[in-house]
Amino acid sequence: MTAAAPRRYPTWTIQQAPGRAGRLQRLRLWAQIGFFVLFVLAPVFDLLRYDLTRGHAFLLGFEWRLGLDDYFAGRITGTQAGINILLNLFLPIFGGAALFIAVAWRWGRLYCGWLCPHFSVVETINALMRRASGKPSLWEAKPLPAANPDGSPFRVDRRWWLVTVPLALLFAALWAVVLLTYLMPPLEVYARLFARAPLRGEAIFIAAATVVLTLEFLFARHLFCRFGCAVGLFQSLAWMANREAMVVGFQRPRAADCATCYSADSMGAAACEAVCPMRLRPRVPKHQMFTCTQCAQCIAACHTVQEGHPAGSLLEWVDQAEARANEARMSLTGKR
Repeated sequence: MTAAAPRRYPTWTIQQAPGRAGRLQRLRLWAQIGFFVLFVLAPVFDLLRYDLTRGHAFLLGFEWRLGLDDYFAGRITGTQAGINILLNLFLPIFGGAALFIAVAWRWGRLYCGWLCPHFSVVETINALMRRASGKPSLWEAKPLPAANPDGSPFRVDRRWWLVTVPLALLFAALWAVVLLTYLMPPLEVYARLFARAPLRGEAIFIAAATVVLTLEFLFARHLFCRFGCAVGLFQSLAWMANREAMVVGFQRPRAADCATCYSADSMGAAACEAVCPMRLRPRVPKHQMFTCTQCAQCIAACHTVQEGHPAGSLLEWVDQAEARANEARMSLTGKR
């Protein structure tokens, strides 16, 4: 019987991981694309925005008011106005926040890794910057491995800077315009832009936001996600509070199998470390993975490296009792 020919990928992507890990990454990619489109179109269809010209918000196509018009007109008392604020502002906000934190408490920063439009940009520019420089960010101390998890060579080509920088600028400009449409009537904003006649305030906002976001996309990205994003911080705090929350589990008894990842040109980085967009090192105790976004790219990379091994991948999502057991195993020796 002829042995099966080895898989060869001209350019390996994390979505090409074998089996369930690859399917999960393809699902995540579509979730990111879908949510980014929603982020762009939500103001256009009044799904969620605050209109500065009208002085009230829109939610799911309906006007969302605080119910203070009757108070200013003298038709209701201050007490009734306070109740309206409680019901129309604080109750929806706190209810939505509670649901958001409950999801994070159980599954971690799923929003960041699976939906957040900023994190989608982070991953895209990380990948392009690695093609251009061998490193996913300018602040990385060493280049990442010169091979993909499947063993195919990874080639650095500085011509990719000609794509990376303009795309960062394009993302920044798009974000600036979209953010403006969350505050101003979207159709009017787009009409003036297409006519190349934006209002003075709109032009200043778009120009300033584009400059700031371009700098952030080129120089910060995952640094902002790790240290500057309040949404991510509160998710991480909720996740850390639950010892049975979903976490990337590591089969420590098989730690010797990790040697497969450390080739002569690996620069000291295993496959699971090389693909992490947050520049974290899996296979450590949970508290050292505080900013993990549950993107599961480390899992997909390990599935690729360990493909064909009878015991399978060393990394998998675990939760509940297994999450506790995994943390106990990881804490016995601290690092790896």
